[in-house]
Amino acid sequence: MKRILTFFALALAFTFITACTQEEPAKPAAETAAQPAATQPAAPAAPAAEAGTGFSGKVVETMNVAGYTYVLIDDGSKQSWVAGPATDVAVGDEVMAAGGGVPMVNYYSKTLDRNFDVVYFVSSILNASAPASLGGTQPQPAVPQATPPAQVDLSGITAAEGGQTVGDIFTKKDELSGKQVTLRGKVVKFSPQIMGKNWLHIQDGTGDSGAGSNDLTVTTDVTAQVGDTVLVSGVVTLDKDFGYGYKYNVIVEDAQVTVE
Repeated sequence: MKRILTFFALALAFTFITACTQEEPAKPAAETAAQPAATQPAAPAAPAAEAGTGFSGKVVETMNVAGYTYVLIDDGSKQSWVAGPATDVAVGDEVMAAGGGVPMVNYYSKTLDRNFDVVYFVSSILNASAPASLGGTQPQPAVPQATPPAQVDLSGITAAEGGQTVGDIFTKKDELSGKQVTLRGKVVKFSPQIMGKNWLHIQDGTGDSGAGSNDLTVTTDVTAQVGDTVLVSGVVTLDKDFGYGYKYNVIVEDAQVTVE
């Protein structure tokens, strides 16, 4: 009987030790250049409202690491750490970070050797203190970064039946303002999920590249690839100001886009 009780006590002790070992938090993992990863076990989620609505305010601290820019944003009532693709920002700049960020709670960056209570990884950081003209008299760079459109073969594009060309929309912008237009062109730039929308830059070989009237910006919920021929139907909007210095003299918003 004594042996049975001794065996039972040892079994209980072993079970308790094993359970404690399994509950021990994992050690922080190394940060990679491709994608920062959570290095602590799951913790209570950060407020979803903050991640969904985005962040805006003044930069009070910033650093670059492994292709990412970290910014501490002060919106006047709270400060939030946000990380996104490498962006040229400085302390004192006014910035806006896209919504839908992924919150990492108790995040450890091995490269920075620093712990963050919460850091939000977002698709873009917009710098309102950067030169701010995205339309009108110069080619329109895509939000968020001013990279040139891809060189795409525009030969063989036929205008949509009963529709407009890119050049027509700029030339007749006052007449077409607030109206539905249809056009066919090729995607020369695609920026996904910026401010909750996909952004396309469409060209069809018409318009004046020197005046920026050869490149039309379109927002949509449809995904397309650079080089795709697309049929676009949407409403023309003039002098659209998204805030933070991002303005368009001509834009087609919330368009239906069909990849042909």
